[in-house]
Amino acid sequence: MAKKLNQVKIGAIISYVQMALGVIIGLLYTPFMIHYLGKSEYGLYNTVASVISMLSILSLGFNAGYIRYYAKYKKEENNDRIYKLNGLFLIIFTIIGVIALICGLVISFNLNLVFDKGLTSEEYEIARVLMLILTANLAISFPMSVFQSIISAHEKYIFLKLLAIFKTVGGPFVTLPLLLMGFRSIAMVSVTVGVSIVVDIFYFIFVIFRLKQKFVFHDFEKGLFKDLFVFTLFIAISTIVDQINWNVDKFLLGRFKGTGAVGIYSVGFTLYQYYQLFSTSISGVFTPRIHKIVNTSEERNLKNELSPLFVKIGRIQFAILGLVASGIVFFGKPFIHFWAGEGYEDAYYVALLLILPATIALMQNLGIEVQRALNKHKFRSIVYTVMALGNLVLSIFLCQKYGAVGAAIGTAISLIVANGIIMNIYYHKKCYINILSFWKNILRMSLGLIMPIICGVLINLFVDIYNIWFMLLSMVGYTVAYCLSMWFLGLNKYERGLILKPIKKIFGLIKKIFRKILKRG
Repeated sequence: MAKKLNQVKIGAIISYVQMALGVIIGLLYTPFMIHYLGKSEYGLYNTVASVISMLSILSLGFNAGYIRYYAKYKKEENNDRIYKLNGLFLIIFTIIGVIALICGLVISFNLNLVFDKGLTSEEYEIARVLMLILTANLAISFPMSVFQSIISAHEKYIFLKLLAIFKTVGGPFVTLPLLLMGFRSIAMVSVTVGVSIVVDIFYFIFVIFRLKQKFVFHDFEKGLFKDLFVFTLFIAISTIVDQINWNVDKFLLGRFKGTGAVGIYSVGFTLYQYYQLFSTSISGVFTPRIHKIVNTSEERNLKNELSPLFVKIGRIQFAILGLVASGIVFFGKPFIHFWAGEGYEDAYYVALLLILPATIALMQNLGIEVQRALNKHKFRSIVYTVMALGNLVLSIFLCQKYGAVGAAIGTAISLIVANGIIMNIYYHKKCYINILSFWKNILRMSLGLIMPIICGVLINLFVDIYNIWFMLLSMVGYTVAYCLSMWFLGLNKYERGLILKPIKKIFGLIKKIFRKILKRG
């Protein structure tokens, strides 16, 4: 039990190290990418990546099904059923990989389905090569994702997160010199794919030789695939919906407004992706624990176990997201000016329209796993399907009229209705989560935002934040104001302890080192 607890704690710490590295490297690397590719090829690359990403819907949510059934068979201590589960999933995802390969090849040689206008013959050829490389990578990644799911189910988070760090650092580290040497998007994508394949090989080796997992490809449990399909059906719908919400905007912009508009949208969307990392890094390590609670607890005790965990993680995520979101509100415009360059001013509004409405869902993303563990994810899938259709209709109209900002408005409206209102009601009524308690906690924590908001307004009124040094100093000052205000007005004793405990350990270690040095002296 202690080892598993350490895996969760250390895994969460490494997650934040990876997140920090990802944000820092991305913030430093993206301007070079934009500069050396140019707005058009940067938009072209993002459009192709979005189309390939939409093919990931072929996974149909089966990955989530593995953890659910593994937890069930582990509780029964039935290794034979686990090995057959491994074999079934490898077969399923290999078939999905072949289907993805076929779909990608069809799109690669029919690019008019994606780009309606605005591409030169050279850009069409670049797009085709990018599509083929990313298609091959996607086809390989499907069967290899089974090994990642197995490692996650075994709660080996340290290994997973260390590889995630390698993936985060490896791609940009190799790609940047190539961009400086004059290579462009094709070389960049090739390196990214190469790093992904190396990581997949490590997954395979760890599962076979460290976890000693076997794969049985016969005598599957009767009705298992049917039960699995029913369970994952609505997860699949949610996956499709997520792809529509987060990738269809770039597809529509590429078709109706050209790759330049995609480039503007992509800058704002990139900031949203970094923002999203701050919530998913910590909540991701709690997936097996949620399934374990649901599988081992009596129904009458579920609310007492799930609701406090939901509130606890939500409060931590709010404290972190509040700093980042408010910082983007006050410093986003000058930051994008220095980071992306001229011509990307509208990316600030795109970022705000994606980040602020999404904050509710990001604070509550533990609820997604709660629904899946309770097998109550059908409702979310239905709501998100309606939301996606509304987003699609709104974005088609708005993107043609207002470009990148219009596409983001459609997404923002759908997020507010679905996540802010409907899902909160469902969590409270059906998922053993006291949502009123959650929002009371968040409102109490919001007192910690008053001083930073006043500080941010005064900075914007009296400081020239379009001077890069003044902007950086203002951001540091704002961060200090936020941390102090949240410490005294927002955080509770437990949350302050989470921060103080590692600091005390570090100081204790430093004291020991100095004592040893003094004794030797």
